[in-house]
Amino acid sequence: MKEAKLHIEKDFEISHTDDRLFSSFLEHLGRAIYTGIYEPGHPEADEDGFRTDVLKLVRELHVDHVRYPGGNFLSGYDWKDGIGPKKDRPRRLDLAWKTIESNQFGIDEFYDWSRKAGTKIMASVNMGTGTPKDAGEMVEYCNFPGGTYWSDLRAKNGHKDPMNIHLWCIGNEMDGPWQICHLDADDYGKKAREAAKIMKWVDPSIEVVVCGSSSREMPTFPEWDRKVMEYTYEHADYLSMHRYYENQGNDLDFLASFVDMDSFIRTLAATADYVKAEKRGKKDFKFSFDEWNIWYQSKDEPHDWMEAPSILEDNYSLLDALVFSGLGMTLLNHADRIKIACLAQLVNVIAPISTQKGGIAIRQTIFYPFRYLSQYGRGTVLQPVVKTPKIETKHGETPLLYTTAVHGDDDTVTLFCLNIGDEEMKVDIDLASFGSLTMTEHLCMDGDDLNAKNTFDNPNRVVPREIAPVAGTFKTCSVLLPKQSWNMLRFKVEK
Repeated sequence: MKEAKLHIEKDFEISHTDDRLFSSFLEHLGRAIYTGIYEPGHPEADEDGFRTDVLKLVRELHVDHVRYPGGNFLSGYDWKDGIGPKKDRPRRLDLAWKTIESNQFGIDEFYDWSRKAGTKIMASVNMGTGTPKDAGEMVEYCNFPGGTYWSDLRAKNGHKDPMNIHLWCIGNEMDGPWQICHLDADDYGKKAREAAKIMKWVDPSIEVVVCGSSSREMPTFPEWDRKVMEYTYEHADYLSMHRYYENQGNDLDFLASFVDMDSFIRTLAATADYVKAEKRGKKDFKFSFDEWNIWYQSKDEPHDWMEAPSILEDNYSLLDALVFSGLGMTLLNHADRIKIACLAQLVNVIAPISTQKGGIAIRQTIFYPFRYLSQYGRGTVLQPVVKTPKIETKHGETPLLYTTAVHGDDDTVTLFCLNIGDEEMKVDIDLASFGSLTMTEHLCMDGDDLNAKNTFDNPNRVVPREIAPVAGTFKTCSVLLPKQSWNMLRFKVEK
């Protein structure tokens, strides 16, 4: 049995969490929209064609914002194709994913869906084929009160009152050669700066996110990020980050993915601090990690010019869920710099929710870590002092025990603990700075088969289990964490 020690000090604060850390993403890709959240004629569709079974699961996740409509799709998309009478909307080729877009779902429908889902919108404007003028007109359509062409057209299309979308992404992954109308850092930086100016002239209350690197493996990282922040320092509010992980054959390296994500964030923070010094500025650039997940990108799925094909529908295992939990914990551990984070995506496409066309919706294994991180990860993130065995992985020195501590606004303490080792671990926990506590819950995700998955035939094969909490009132305690497990330990501070 391995042993570790945790000391959780009440005053070792990292930052209070921003609710937008618990956000997600929907793109016009595969079945994310069509037969995902929107399926007129489905037995559980409402009067707007929205699947109520999916809405229920989205609400269960406590999703704060949803980024829309892309993604790679964004760089060839004209938002004007998705407004007005549906019978008049054009069918277009989507060059990003080689599919056909019907445009039966657009910003008006998404706004209505978001209100039913209890989420806010993180809207995106096209910086590929689109122009800064197009971006400003979309902000005008969505947010301007009335009395202009675009705001009056919004009213004509069924939304008299402004949508008041506060958060906007200026393009998507423009550093990537795969992107439609890819730009280098200088050209994108200039274009994004001008778009931000126009958009904020239309609505000074909005915040904007400019494109950072789509991966730390890009040859232009972090030079791209430096240049973009230099061009947009006075106008942008956040820089985006994207990162996906997949198992490349070594389970332990895969479980250690949180080390790579941590390094990515630290490198970008150092780059941002350099730009601040160079600009003689006072603003600390914050980050929007608006795409993160497990994604098996090596799969080949032919689908040329189909409408809403079943693509990128990864079926996640218990192992995937453990890795996913470490990534989510890393975002919380950098709550001082990461203010927005979007699980990519929300339904069907590399998602926690999967649907059958005309059938049921199920929770994938990664649904559960996101749900509990979102529900109980809100509050003040603390810096734990951890003494744990370490090993070497491809990411470098890696702790066998990875921990996130959150002091809730309701005077609770929640510890998220990931044991990536192949042995049970005894963890001694010192919480004395909080006074006396009681342990209210120990939830655990583990199992003998790391490849176990939830399916439509067996949707509850992998679910968290409850472990009996430590009894009594105490300032210190010891818990046993099963091998290769993700755990949530909840404590109540006694008055």
